[in-house]
Amino acid sequence: MSKHYAVIGHPIGHTMSPYIHQRLFALAGVDADYRAMDIAPADLECAFHQTLSGLDGYNITIPHKQRIIPLLDELDSKAEMYGSVNTVRNQGGKAKGFTTDPDGFIKAVEAAGIELDGRIMILGCGGVARTMAYEIALRGKPFEFAVRRESVGKAGLICLEITRKIPDAQVSFGLMDQIIGTVDVLINATPVGMYPDCDAQPIHNCAVGRCGSVFDAIYNPYETALVKRAKANGAKAEGGMSMLVWQAVVAHEHWDGSVYDKADIDRLCADAAAQMAGR
Repeated sequence: MSKHYAVIGHPIGHTMSPYIHQRLFALAGVDADYRAMDIAPADLECAFHQTLSGLDGYNITIPHKQRIIPLLDELDSKAEMYGSVNTVRNQGGKAKGFTTDPDGFIKAVEAAGIELDGRIMILGCGGVARTMAYEIALRGKPFEFAVRRESVGKAGLICLEITRKIPDAQVSFGLMDQIIGTVDVLINATPVGMYPDCDAQPIHNCAVGRCGSVFDAIYNPYETALVKRAKANGAKAEGGMSMLVWQAVVAHEHWDGSVYDKADIDRLCADAAAQMAGR
């Protein structure tokens, strides 16, 4: 029996989700369809009861990641901790919410051969940075945020939030334009370098040259200027397409327990990048 899935958001735009998830269903041999649904915030509750409840599962993007929570029957512990849901599984008449971004980040970093160890620095302190920060803190690793001057107050608040929820977390922050010394793992969680401003970098070349490895959450372009510069320096570097695909993999683990081969996921990342470039 065919299963039915979707991604919801507003506006939904040119999402890569249908392409990625259809490929994952095919790899797992699961008979399922997947579509994009544009649902305005005012229509979410009605759609939840009338349309979404009839699906086997669905993904959620902006602006519904928090709005969906009061409608759900159950939350996974990680979704509850983050206060955000991007995946829902409908099973036995109940809707359970998950967040797959944290595990997607970790799987992407591991697949790239980047060890979260030594001096770890996260550029930015927005939602993506927060997700990455929690995962690093939960693993007992010290890290620091590097932010612009106008974001110092926000960085202080997120450091306080993390240490309240994870008392033994070792987190600090500093200014992005005052990075000194070597950095073992640099993580870009800012939008700097995203299409169409592909030549931009969040930090200067001299600072990139002191990084042992780089992970950039941006997936369009497939290789940002930051990733290209890091690779030219001989550092390990990975872009955000792998995180986008691996978080989708985690959604399938929740939906049907599918298991995937790393080589297949690497190929899917490259194919998804080609698909995106062809639009």
